Amino acid sequence: MAAKVFESMGKFGLALAVAGGVVNSALYNVDAGHRAVIFDRFSGVQDIVVGEGTHFLIPWVQKPQNVPVITGSKDLQNVNITLRILFRPVASLLPRIYTSISENYDERALPSITTEILKSVVARFDAGELIT
Repeated sequence: MAAKVFESMGKFGLALAVAGGVVNSALYNVDAGHRAVIFDRFSGVQDIVVGEGTHFLIPWVQKPQNVPVITGSKDLQNVNITLRILFRPVASLLPRIYTSISENYDERALPSITTEILKSVVARFDAGELIT
């Protein structure tokens, strides 16, 4: 009786360990300041760019390639900038904005747009020029 219980517990433990290994190999992290491009063994590089955070992939078929996207100043110094954005949507485009982006468009669209514009502006100046 006890042997059967231990045998079934062993099988359950083995199945749990295999399932845990598969789930562990299906998770990957993209660090802050990086983006990931997914390489698929069957279809090649996918057109999707993955942002920061923890994501899933198909184990042993897909592989993430992390790419740094941090931009420094013209003299390659890292700078910390605080940015305040004042925005006003074009009133005639509100229906289109709402249908394509949703009601929280300011939280979804503005951070990516401002980050790209800020990086392109900061890259034109030296760190000393940004301070003044």
